Amino acid sequence: MSSCGDSHDDQEGCCSKESSGGCQCGDECGGECHCGGGCNCEGRHFQRRFKTKAERIARLESYLSELKQEVQAVEETLADLRK
Repeated sequence: MSSCGDSHDDQEGCCSKESSGGCQCGDECGGECHCGGGCNCEGRHFQRRFKTKAERIARLESYLSELKQEVQAVEETLADLRK
């Protein structure tokens, strides 16, 4: 099972204890509950499997923005190295 890190494509810090008491990132955490055990859920949180079209668009737009920032950082690093 994969470990849920600090960021996912669509939710930042999804495994922090939230008002719902549990993990909100779905399959990326391997179905494990990472809520710290304070909610007595025994790993039984409802997890949505499908995203709406608007959610998918927002996620892809965010991902595109991150990619553009990465390209900019690589170009700046190359420019510095070529000096």
